[in-house]
Amino acid sequence: MILNEIREKLFDLADDKYRDMQIKTTPSVEADSFIGVRTPQLRALAKELSKREDIGEFLAELPHRYFDENQLHGFIISLDKDYERCISNIEAFLPFVDNWATCDQTIPKVFAKHKNDLLEHIRDWLESNSTYTVRFGIKMLMDHFLDDDFDLKYPIAVAEIRSDEYYIKMMQAWYFATALAKQYDAVIHFIEEEKLDVWTHNKAIQKSIESYRINDEQKLYLRTLKIGKK
Repeated sequence: MILNEIREKLFDLADDKYRDMQIKTTPSVEADSFIGVRTPQLRALAKELSKREDIGEFLAELPHRYFDENQLHGFIISLDKDYERCISNIEAFLPFVDNWATCDQTIPKVFAKHKNDLLEHIRDWLESNSTYTVRFGIKMLMDHFLDDDFDLKYPIAVAEIRSDEYYIKMMQAWYFATALAKQYDAVIHFIEEEKLDVWTHNKAIQKSIESYRINDEQKLYLRTLKIGKK
């Protein structure tokens, strides 16, 4: 079976020191779920495996046992040039994503050519009860709708999300820091009018101040908008 073949290859590539580091940086995943394969090696393996006719067998084997298998799964999907197949595989995979790394590193290139259809899926993802499905939806808005396709309804949708989940709130903050870098004049009022919860508001300001894409004048102003720290 392809699953056994893939698992054997992953263990051959295992790096114990890297595994120990991953355990610390990805606390939502059980320690014994990590094999310890470095990302460049996973990406290379994904490129190789994506050409196989039987790769669908691996993609259908959900849930996976190991974090590294989830990473590999996300990388393989990201390489698919067939939009319909790609979005179908994403929909099947998202309920099983259990960590920020797999969520954030699953980046289908084909989505950039199908933005209108993608928006329909993003709306559903933002309303999900799954932490990483919501996070993925926010990230897709950040990746694809902050440039020529920007519309105020997108930051409004992100700002309206209320969650106690750290990984959702952090992605909201990342979204607004990026939005301020790309659409400052259109987005600054979300910070001025305190449209986000306090933690996310202050984290968005912090990430903006740390960004080289925000100029010094903007950073000085943003510092005055911190809640409780003016």
